[in-house]
Parts: sequence; structure tokens; C-alpha cells
Amino acid sequence: MVSHNPDQAARATHSDYGGLTLQFHEVRARARRQEMVPLSEQLYTDILETIADQLVILTPDGIVLAISQRLLEDAHLRREEVVGNPFTETPWWSYAPPVQQQLRAAIEQASRREIVHFETRIRPQEGWYLDLAVTMTPHLNADRQVEYLIYTGLDITARKRAEEGLRVLVDAIPQFVWMRRPDGSSEYANQRWRDYTNMTAEQAQGNGWLQAIHPDDQQRILEVWQSAVQAGGPYEAELRLRHGTTGGYRWFLARGVPFKDAQGTILKWFGTNTDIEEKKQAELQLKTSEQNFRTLAEMVPQLVWTMWPDGRLDYTNQRYRDVTLTNLTLEGDDIWRQFVHPEDIERTLALRHQLLRTGNIYENEYRLKDGRTGEYRWYLTRALPVRDETGQIIKWFGTGTDIDDQKRIEEALRQSREQANALMNSSIIGIFVGEKEQIVDANDTFLRMTGYTREDLREGRMNWMQMTSPEYLARTQQAEQELDAQQSLTPYEKEYVCKDGSRLPVLVGGVLLQHHSFQVITFVLDNSARKELEQRKDAFISMASHELRNPLTALKLQTSLLHQQLVKQSLQAPALSSMQTQINKLIRLVEDLLDVSKIQAGKLGYRQERVDLDALLHEVADTMQQIEATHTIVVRGATSCSLVGDKDRLGQVFTNLLSNAIKYSPHARTIEMDLSASDEAVTIRVQDHGLGIPREKRDKIFDRFYRVADPRQKAIPGLGVGLYIVSEIVKHHRGTITVESEPGKGSTFQVMLPQKRT
Repeated sequence: MVSHNPDQAARATHSDYGGLTLQFHEVRARARRQEMVPLSEQLYTDILETIADQLVILTPDGIVLAISQRLLEDAHLRREEVVGNPFTETPWWSYAPPVQQQLRAAIEQASRREIVHFETRIRPQEGWYLDLAVTMTPHLNADRQVEYLIYTGLDITARKRAEEGLRVLVDAIPQFVWMRRPDGSSEYANQRWRDYTNMTAEQAQGNGWLQAIHPDDQQRILEVWQSAVQAGGPYEAELRLRHGTTGGYRWFLARGVPFKDAQGTILKWFGTNTDIEEKKQAELQLKTSEQNFRTLAEMVPQLVWTMWPDGRLDYTNQRYRDVTLTNLTLEGDDIWRQFVHPEDIERTLALRHQLLRTGNIYENEYRLKDGRTGEYRWYLTRALPVRDETGQIIKWFGTGTDIDDQKRIEEALRQSREQANALMNSSIIGIFVGEKEQIVDANDTFLRMTGYTREDLREGRMNWMQMTSPEYLARTQQAEQELDAQQSLTPYEKEYVCKDGSRLPVLVGGVLLQHHSFQVITFVLDNSARKELEQRKDAFISMASHELRNPLTALKLQTSLLHQQLVKQSLQAPALSSMQTQINKLIRLVEDLLDVSKIQAGKLGYRQERVDLDALLHEVADTMQQIEATHTIVVRGATSCSLVGDKDRLGQVFTNLLSNAIKYSPHARTIEMDLSASDEAVTIRVQDHGLGIPREKRDKIFDRFYRVADPRQKAIPGLGVGLYIVSEIVKHHRGTITVESEPGKGSTFQVMLPQKRT
């Protein structure tokens, strides 16, 4: 090579990759060419031997032109054995085809006027390997053609051995570990990363690692990587990594830190991938739960809000915003203060501060002004802390329930109780002693109640039979017969005519004095207050039933709409189904109370229509069977008749009877309904095998609000109005209802209705 270019001088420089680059420049000297050749050859030889241990000059097709002595010594070769032969066939490279191929590719690339950097492992002798950082630099002539190639190698064996030791250690840790060059190409991925992605080290090299990343994440993480490279700082990104066997993706957190040399130049990035799939799923579930919560919050009739631990509002539902006239910006964390009643603000603030300080469950009643009307209404506010896994409060969840109607009812009941207590604590029991029909003695209370005086008593002007209102005479005579038979009188209601002609409702009870068979001591309770209380109770029941009916109907509609939305989204909501069941129960209870109120007022409506009794009874039985799957309803017999009456009310009768039979026979599994008919009447018997009813209480079970006091039966829910409604409907249809029962063996209710045969 020297003989071809005698006028060139060599200059050695360090490459960016750690090797050496020799640059030869043509010398335009005035001396004769022949005189310069020996000097150039000597200079060339000195450069080869002194500048680099690993230095080779190659032709563009890879033939060795010159080589440093150190390389020859390492391989125990003479210069003439190497010069003029392909460099790839020398012992350093020929021991392994992949290594040969790596060198061929570098020579080919450098012959295209590209500077090539690569790392490789050569074998100078059998059993001796060296790791090199190689630089292949093309030298161009005046025509910009590649004249020869300069190969330099830097011994990095010690560093590579240290890296291999590090990689062995890295392969043992549970995380995915990788090393990446500043250009983003992969240099190394540990065994766990390769096992998960099912990629070889060669497949992951360069940009091959990107194939394991979810397509939707690739562009984003490359942009984050470029930002980290430009800033020279840490790299962090969340990405989805494909499992090489299943093909599924899991979320990982990728973190990388730069590794710099002594001059501060970043050589590579060391990084890890940490599995965060469960965290991402939890975040997704939390987001979904929050969306579901807000959907539900917009459906319920309460004011709903969430609050940060420092007291700032996070979310309010539309009902809250409608009442307080606030918008979605939630400006001002104490905006609610202006809506609280002035008399309640100090107590509410104190409780709120205690809530934020202690983290206890919060409950408070206060009046809140409706911004639309200016009217104050009572609300029950409850708040519950939401804590993270460490127990720290991350949010407060609260509701405000309108209890204004309830508070008014409570106030009315409180006033009623106060009146009742006042009556009970006063001397309101009148007592008199009678012989036959004449009152011979009486206390002041009785005299005051009836308007008579002591003089009237002494003059014999008080005759209790004459004082009895005409419409109560028959009941009074019946009570007298009972007194004679039992020596005591079960309290009953009647009216006395007072001295001034007015009438006094009273409750009367009495006992026959043992020492004087002709004298009876009678206890008289002024029943005016009780009658008034009953009227108020009936009015309250009627009012409460009507007031409850509309919100319950709205709540039922809202839960049905929410259920439909959840079904459309293929979501399951067991709690919502349970809510709907309880709402239906409440609606039935309210309907029963409304019926009681209408019966008391004589306003329960009935239709007159032809009723196919067989079809009606089978329809009721089938419906109850679907609702109450715990019992088998057996229907026997037939009536083959029709009645003139109200089909819905008659259906209500037998629905209540079947429902009661099922409720009061929790351990039995069968309910029987027997149908039979005669020319005059049709008979329906509903029989259960349950708890039964004591004999002395059978006549009372058809009374309004009466329930048997047995502890087992008290545990069964109910208001004690079902059988009262049944008996009233049966009476309206000119029928009768009776019961036969034995405790522990069950009960049989028999309904007889006059019929018109078809």
C-alpha cells in the first residue's frame, strides 16, 4: 500500500467509539518522489507499531494490506502468513461463522463509505478469547472513492467480563432488566424478560424489543424515550407487554436511568420493567365504580356529595346542585353555609370540624334552604370516610335525606303523646258503685265527667241504665249478662248521656263485688281523648300513606330505569334487585294502610262485575307460587260458578290468605287451597301447617292492627292489617270468614261467599 501512495502522511486520531482512526493526507513536496518513499514507509511502520495494538489496513474487499505486530504475536503468526489474505479467514475470526459474518458485514458497510462500530469476540489462539470494540473507517481518495479501510480494535475484555457477571446477577432478580443505547436500540434484556416475551437475545437486539410492546403504546413510549435522551435524565413510562406464549398483554412500569462515563457522556441506559397489571386493573375498577356511583347518585332522591379530606367538595349530584343552586365548578368549599338555617349553623360547623378531625362517621339533622323556593326543610346528613389500605382517609362520602315530612309527623306524634301523657297522669278514671241500675256511690272524676253533683248522687238521681245512650242499650245488656256469668266485665265502649244532655264516649269495665252480690264496681274512662286520638291516627295513617306512595312509586320507577341501564351494559347488580324487592314490599304495606284508611272512612271502592272464581283462584295461586318458591301451593276441587263482585278485591282476599299461610308456616313446605260449592254458597279453605293461633286470640286476629303476642309470630314482619282488610272485603260481598287453628299444627281459614251458578 505504501508503494502505491508514497506521498501520503499518516495522522492518528481517537474515534468516538474508543478506537483509532488513521487519516492519510497527500504531501505536495518539492523533493523527488523516489527520495520520499523510504521516509513514508518508515513513518507508516512506526504508526502501525506505536499507535494501536489492534490496527489493520484492508482493501475495500477485506484483503489485509498491513497489520500491527501485537496482533501477529497474539496469534503466533508471521506477517507474510496474513498480508495478502482475507482478514475474515484469519484465526481471530474464522473460529465461528457468526463472527466471520459480523466482520464481512462491517467490511461491506465500510466499503460503502460508512464508518462502522461494533463489539465482537475474537479468538487469537485456541482457548483464548478477547472482547473488542471495533471501528472500521473507510479512506477516500481525491475522487471520493474508497481506497482502503482502517480497522482498529480496543480491548474491552475486562469490561465485558464484568458486564457478564452483572448480567448473571441481573438474571437472578425477579424484575425484567434491560440495557439500551442512546439511540433506543436494545443492547441486553435479562432472562426473565426473554422468558416472558418468548424472544431470544438476538430477536430483542436493536429495535426488536418493540415487537413485544402493544402497538397502541409504541409511539408514545418512543416519544417519552426521546424526551429522556434529550434531557439526559431518567426515563419512565407505562406500557403493555405481550406474553410470548399466551399472546395476552399486561401493564408494566418501565423505569430507566442513564449510565455516564467520566466525562459525563451517556453510554447507555439501565432499566427495569415492573408488573403493574393489578394496579391498573384496580384503577380501572375504581374508575368504573366511580362512574357507576355517579350514575346511581343521579338516580337516588337524596343529596349526594363527596369531599376531600381537607373539606373541599369533590362531587355533588344534580339534586344537590338543584337545591343549593350551585354549578359544577364547586367554587368555594363552604358554599353550603349560606343555605343552612341560622339556628343550626353553629352546631353543624362544630360537628363538621369534629368530623374532619376525628374521622368518625358523621350524622346530623339540620334545616337547609331550598335555593329555588327559599323554604327551609329538614335534612338528615350522613357522611362516611373512605380509607386507603394504610387507613388514611382519601375521601368522604355523604348523603342528605329530606326528612321534613318525617320531622313534621314526629312533631305531631310528640304533641299527641304529650296530650295522651297529660290525660294519663291526670285523674281521668271515673269510678262508681251500682246496685242493679242505681248508682249509689261515685268519685269526683266520674261526677265531673257526667256533670252531676254530690247532691244528685244523694238524691238518687243517677241511674246508669238511664244514662246510657239508646243505641248502646243492647251492648250494655250483653255486658250485664257477661258480668253475671264471669263476675267481671271485659271493657267495652259506650256513651253516657250527661246531666246537660250531652254525650260522653267512655270505656267501661267492671267487677262484681264478692262481699255484696248486688253491687258492681264500675271503672269509667273518658273515651273522648281516645276517640280523638283514633281519628288523628286514622288521619295520620291516611296522610302518611298518601305521602309515602308517590316517592315510593318514583323510587320504584328510578330503580327500574337503573336496572334497565345496567342490563344494557351487561352489568350485574344484586343489591339493586334486593332494593327493588324491598320497595315492592313497602308499596304493598302502604297500599294496605291506604285500604285501612278508606275502610275506616267508608270510602273503599268496589266494582260490580261477573267473576269466574275458579280462574281467579288458580291465577292467584300461580302468582303466589312464582313469588314464594319456598312453599308448594296445592289447589284441590272446583266451584264451576261465577260471582258478582269486585275481582281485584276478591283476589286481594286470597292473596293475603296465601301470603299469611306461607309466612306463618316457615318450617312447612305445603299450603293447601280447597274449593267446593253448594247451591247457595262457594267455600274456599286455605290451610297451612305452621305455628297456629291460640283459641283465646282467634276472634281478635281480624281486628285492625292486631297481632298475636307470641314471640315466634312477633318475629314475622307485618302491620296486623291484612286479615282486617280481608274480613271487610268478605263482609262487603255478604260472605263470612272463620278460622280453625291449633298451636303448633297450623290454621285453616274458611271463606264462604254467596254464589250465582253459571
